[in-house]
Amino acid sequence: MATMTSLIGLINKIQRACTVLGDHGGEGLSLWEALPSVAVVGGQSSGKSSVLESVVGRDFLPRGSGIVTRRPLVLQLHKTENGQEYAEFLHLPRKKFTDFAAVRKEIADETDRITGKSKQISNHPIHLSIYSPNVVNLTLIDLPGLTKVAVEGQQESIVQDIENMVRSYVEKENCIILAISPANQDIATSDAIKIAKEVDPSGERTFGVVTKLDLMDKGTNAVDVLEGRQYRLQHPWVGIVNRSQADINKNVDMIAARRKEREYFETSPEYGHLAHKMGSEYLAKLLSQHLEQVIRQKIPSIIALINKTIDELNAELDRIGRPIAVDSGAQLYTILELCRAFDKVFKEHLDGGRPGGDRIYGVFDHQLPAALKKLPFDRHLSLKNVQKVVTEADGYQPHLIAPEQGYRRLIEGSISYFKGPAEASVDAVHFVLKELVRKSVAETEELRRFPTLSNDIATAANEALDRFRDESKKTVTRLVDMESSYLTAEFFRKIHLEPEKNPNGPPNSNRNAPPNMDNYTDNHLRKIGSNVSAYINMVCDTLKNTIPKAVVYCQVREAKRSLLNYFYVQVGKKEKEKLGAMLDEDPTLMEKRNQIAKRLELYKQARDDIDSVAWK
Repeated sequence: MATMTSLIGLINKIQRACTVLGDHGGEGLSLWEALPSVAVVGGQSSGKSSVLESVVGRDFLPRGSGIVTRRPLVLQLHKTENGQEYAEFLHLPRKKFTDFAAVRKEIADETDRITGKSKQISNHPIHLSIYSPNVVNLTLIDLPGLTKVAVEGQQESIVQDIENMVRSYVEKENCIILAISPANQDIATSDAIKIAKEVDPSGERTFGVVTKLDLMDKGTNAVDVLEGRQYRLQHPWVGIVNRSQADINKNVDMIAARRKEREYFETSPEYGHLAHKMGSEYLAKLLSQHLEQVIRQKIPSIIALINKTIDELNAELDRIGRPIAVDSGAQLYTILELCRAFDKVFKEHLDGGRPGGDRIYGVFDHQLPAALKKLPFDRHLSLKNVQKVVTEADGYQPHLIAPEQGYRRLIEGSISYFKGPAEASVDAVHFVLKELVRKSVAETEELRRFPTLSNDIATAANEALDRFRDESKKTVTRLVDMESSYLTAEFFRKIHLEPEKNPNGPPNSNRNAPPNMDNYTDNHLRKIGSNVSAYINMVCDTLKNTIPKAVVYCQVREAKRSLLNYFYVQVGKKEKEKLGAMLDEDPTLMEKRNQIAKRLELYKQARDDIDSVAWK
């Protein structure tokens, strides 16, 4: 079985570590809250400070009239075997106080630092550890004294504020309540007993302490209270005799005060039969023994909480990423793995696992056909323009049979209009791909901790997309130019030109007329325009199919195959320092990981330590 010293001392150590790491609150039950401690509760001037000083064996608490304790004091007592005696504050790490008058001053100064020199209170605790051979291992929390009336300089709400603060501690199931009541007041009116009864009606967590026994009126005593007849608790009442004001003025040390207290009970006719279980030394041992029992009972639930928290912390570390190794090989491997993670998300967007890729199909199915329909062929193939182009194409030599040069110029002029929609399709797909790169970077969980690398990947991907876009524009422009460079003669061979109709004469009346433009009828010009329009429609249907193929081949396919290829080559040439710079993390995230790692180490060490001593 573990010794009381080792088990309670270990809990003290864990509680202090929790405090250093700020692991004493937040959502759920923290390890600090799961570990039992003792809260000292009492009304103002009930003798709380004297009880604490008696337990510690040192005069170290501020004194005065009215409200003196204005912030919770978390007091951790550590029994030493080497005779050393000193104190340490959490807010002053690495500074040891051997002068306990300086400890008292620091408590007062640290209280004023938060509350000012007013009479207001704060729920921000002061953490003090005392190492001494004259103490037992114990954690005590000294709380502001309960009061019924606000005095001058205090807010009217202070009565309720103090009670709320006290309740926030004593309501916890793992809190042992040390209820301090002065003997010269009716126990029925005790503030400490009243609040203890409300939060612990069974009395399982409450220890009653009666102070100022030596100040009771002659002929009265507190035997009925101490023997549990007046108010019964599950644990025995303990009587305490505080130092008198004369002893305090004479600076009588606490060790001498303890001896004087023992003599009082041993020689008292009223309390002599209870002397073996009275006094501050007995109280400290009683609390320590009970605390050890409670801790032992709570070990399974404490271990369960620790294991649950370890799993949660590991999951959180996995989510935000583990620390990166410092050697260049590991850094390069990490960068490539992160690039692959990004590339996987990007491909999921394109292939339909994530939204976005469908917008590319929308460019081909809606945007391109709509743009082709809006091309100004009606204007280009208007009667007036057909006549102008055909006339200009022949120059001074009139054509002999059909205006072939006019046909070619009309077709080439019409086909040139396709370049606009073709390039617009390239740009539209380019815009979609760049947007998918942005989304993919943002959605790649592994990249969130590396803003520099995220930016580098986005830049490299966009530069690659720019190259793919330029090549795609060249390709679709070539497709349009190819349609102009070689016309499909078979299309025109199949066209049987009807005889030109003349509304003022019989059919075919102009068949043998000279092929002079002046003799062309409107119908003949319309026929030329109609033939060109039919050919352009054929070309349009062809390009409507080939432009998407070219865009997908040059942009989408290349983006899936080689979006970061150039980036990989450049990264492989970088030196260790530059690789490290690429993996530069967000300082906030680094701090968060460090805190999680420290908490994880704390919980693992706590589990191992508890396992090592709990069942011996």
